[in-house]
Amino acid sequence: MSNDKLAVRIGALLAKAEHASTEEEAAAYFGKAQALSTQHQIELETARLAHTGRQAPAVPTVREIVLGEPRQRGLYTYVQLFSQIGRANGVKSDVAHNSTRVWAYGFAEDIDTVEQLYNSLVVQMTQASRAYIAKGEFRNETSSRDAWDWKGTRTSALTARLSFQQAFAQRIGARLREAKEQAITAKDTQVYNDGLVGAALVLAGRDLAVQNHYRETSNASGRYRGGRNARQSLHAAASGYVAGDKARLGAAKSIGGARTAISA
Repeated sequence: MSNDKLAVRIGALLAKAEHASTEEEAAAYFGKAQALSTQHQIELETARLAHTGRQAPAVPTVREIVLGEPRQRGLYTYVQLFSQIGRANGVKSDVAHNSTRVWAYGFAEDIDTVEQLYNSLVVQMTQASRAYIAKGEFRNETSSRDAWDWKGTRTSALTARLSFQQAFAQRIGARLREAKEQAITAKDTQVYNDGLVGAALVLAGRDLAVQNHYRETSNASGRYRGGRNARQSLHAAASGYVAGDKARLGAAKSIGGARTAISA
C-alpha cells in the first residue's frame, strides 16, 4: 500500500468515526485506524529490510511541527497528546522549551500518520475540556498538590482544564497501545504462517533505526518536564479520562511550523 493510499484509508476511517451513531462504533473505527497504521509499518519495514533495488532504502528523518503560540497556557498537554500518539507509532520527539513546537523523529510516513491522528484528537481534546468547564462541576471540588494535601483550595477553571486534558491524552495513549498490540497479534498469525520473522520483532528493528537516528541528530539538552500544573483536580481528570475513552476521530486540519529543544 502506498503512503498516499494509507492516508486516504485512515482519513476515511476517521470520517466514519466522526459520524458513528454510537460510542462503541466510533471506538471500533478508531482502533481500525491505528491497526492500519501498525500493519503498514510492518509491511514497510519488512520491505526495507529485504531491499535489493538500486534506490536506497528509506531512512528516518526529522520534522518540525508547531503546536501553539508563545505564552499559550497549558501547551504541555498538547505535547503530551502528540507524544502519546508518537510513541504508539514509532516516532520520538524533542520539545521546545516553551512547548510551542516539537521535532518529530521517525520515518516520514509514520510522522504523517501521527500528524493526521493528532490533528483530529487535539480538536476533540480542547472541545471536550471547554464543554466540561462550561458545566461548572469542578467548582464543587477542592484541588490539591498531591494525595496528602487534604486541605486543598477551590479548583480553578485553569486547573480543571489542564487536569482534564492531561487525563484525556493519557487515555488516548492507552487506547492506541491497545489497538497496536491487537494489530501485532493479528499480523503475527499471518507472518508466522509465511515462515517469516514475527511482527513485533520487525517493529523492534524499525524502532531501533529511529532510536539510532535520534541519537545521531538530536540537539536536545536536558529532559522535558513540561511545566506541570502545580494543582490537580481529580474530578476533572476522571472526566478527561472518560472523554478520551469516547473520543472520535474526525477530519484533520494541517499544522505547521529556531530550535531550542528538550527530549520528551
